[in-house]
Amino acid sequence: MTARLVRLPRLRHPLLCIWLILSCIIWSTIASAQQNKLVIFAAASLKDALDEVNAAFQRDKGPETATSYAASSTLAKQIEAAAPADIFISADLDWMDYLAKKNLIKPETRTNLLGNRLVLIAPVNSTVKLAIGPNFPLAQALGTGRLAIADPSSVPAGKYGKAALEELGVWSSVIDRLAPAENVRATLILVSRGEAPLGIVYQTDAVADKGVKILGIFPDNTHPPIIYPIAAVATSTNPGDAEYIAYLKAPAARTIFDKQGFTVLK
Repeated sequence: MTARLVRLPRLRHPLLCIWLILSCIIWSTIASAQQNKLVIFAAASLKDALDEVNAAFQRDKGPETATSYAASSTLAKQIEAAAPADIFISADLDWMDYLAKKNLIKPETRTNLLGNRLVLIAPVNSTVKLAIGPNFPLAQALGTGRLAIADPSSVPAGKYGKAALEELGVWSSVIDRLAPAENVRATLILVSRGEAPLGIVYQTDAVADKGVKILGIFPDNTHPPIIYPIAAVATSTNPGDAEYIAYLKAPAARTIFDKQGFTVLK
């Protein structure tokens, strides 16, 4: 059988040619913009502040961002499984160290960004009064309810909470009365909705939700320092990594973080 040569129709109309050329340019620009969009994996407790910072970054610098919020443990495992992230912001040093040991971050980009505090909260209409201290009656204050806390086996806020309660001598009294949540924001919701009478979250989370009130702040010496490190992911080829990390340390972002209640580390 002889192959037949199929002739494509010639584009005789010059306007059609111009339209096709412009279309190619537009799609090429869109594809390039999508490739340059910064993909950020950030601890759930950063959502309110980082959404505002990212909006300011796009306004001031131009590049778009796409942010995934979850527990630091979940995000670190996703990065380990080759999720396409450019930047990782953890709520503790442990999960950043976890990725560093596996050579999954760029060590030269790593820096400690923020600090926070740990608080005990109750629904805003609660009548519970409780002073945090050694052997304080946390179990009795729960009544028939449970203590909302981020999963203490892996989530930073839960690990900090467990450490504080152990140091104060009350962990054993509530270990069987926990309502573990997948991240600190889920913990906050349990208390805000009245599904748990008490909970342990970061101070910035409590301030952001009008449905809860702070009963007390855990002393800093009862748990490891709450530090949020940031780094570029090893597989990232985004040219905006360094600019973004620098922006989060700059005055515009510092003002937003301060307003949200974070401690900006120098």
